[in-house]
Amino acid sequence: MIMNIQDALNPISNESLAEARKNEADHLSTMIKLSALMNSSLEIATIRERAISAASTLLHCQASSLLMINDQTGGLYFDVATGKNSDIIKKIELQKGEGIAGWVAENKTGIIIRDAQNDPRFFKKADKKSGFITQSMVCVPILNKDKTIGVLQAINKSEDTFTKEDARLLVALANQIAVALENARLYDELKESLYSVVSVLTNTIEKRDPYAAGHSKRVARYAVAIGKQLEMSREELVNLKLASILHDVGMIAVPDNILQKKNRLLDAEKKEVMKHMGVGEEIVGNIKALRHIIPAIKYHHERYDGKGHYQLEGEGIPLIARIIAVADSFDSMTNERPYARFKGYDAALQELVKQSDKEFDPIIVDAFLKSKAYRHAHRHIK
Repeated sequence: MIMNIQDALNPISNESLAEARKNEADHLSTMIKLSALMNSSLEIATIRERAISAASTLLHCQASSLLMINDQTGGLYFDVATGKNSDIIKKIELQKGEGIAGWVAENKTGIIIRDAQNDPRFFKKADKKSGFITQSMVCVPILNKDKTIGVLQAINKSEDTFTKEDARLLVALANQIAVALENARLYDELKESLYSVVSVLTNTIEKRDPYAAGHSKRVARYAVAIGKQLEMSREELVNLKLASILHDVGMIAVPDNILQKKNRLLDAEKKEVMKHMGVGEEIVGNIKALRHIIPAIKYHHERYDGKGHYQLEGEGIPLIARIIAVADSFDSMTNERPYARFKGYDAALQELVKQSDKEFDPIIVDAFLKSKAYRHAHRHIK
């Protein structure tokens, strides 16, 4: 076997180099996975939780924490923390420039501290309150367009001490966190803009019918309360809120003489009103960003027993539509309508229970009752 002269002279160096390359490959693979995990969510709270988990995984440390800037005071508060008595840590807020984290935030540069207890910048109150003993740490800023928005800390290396490589990895992770948080912030802004546009549209439609004022907003509030009781995800709740606000958008096509009629509707007029579901489907179908909520708009008048407009039955009716059906009916029963029998607060609840497994999904009715959202209904009852 032919051996390179340098290999023969320095085999240990080659082994070290191979090990270093393996570690670098492992770190890169881990970073890619963690980055994908963080960027798979647009929920800020989820991103922050995953960021801390990523820091602990990447640096093999006993604890980690994410501190965010308080925009009003300029100080830092512990948004997410792991380790002993982390809940106590979350109640602490550092003043501007206080502690090692405050120094990092102001100087916009990372730092490795190998003896935290003897560093004059170290904030000892956190250890005193939690009972945790900080020995060493790596602390880096989270920057967005050269502005410090937070600080990421890894505390007490499980084996050996923190190295420059650890600091480099934490900086790379902090950069990924900054991108993920900015994307989430922009998504929230876009979502709020969409809510505003949708609300303006529904308010314009409701102005045609004085009896419908505020109806969509109340239905949205009840529906979201039901969704939370059912432990729906944040994304599902966003879709539920949008669908609830827009569930009657098709009413724009109902003639004024029917919409504003003060007497009970004739059968032919009721059929005209029921067309609003198809019209709503058509309107929303023209907006790409909202097409996924079409089933809620199209099927929110379906009956659980299958005797509705499209004759869908039970769980064949989309969940989001079954939720809106309960919220919509409750609000209609507890607010004055010329063409619908006005019911009182208790009577409306009794009607929901009575119609469980007939008109309404009993699980949805039960979730509505448990949510207690109906307790606020009296504010809208005349």
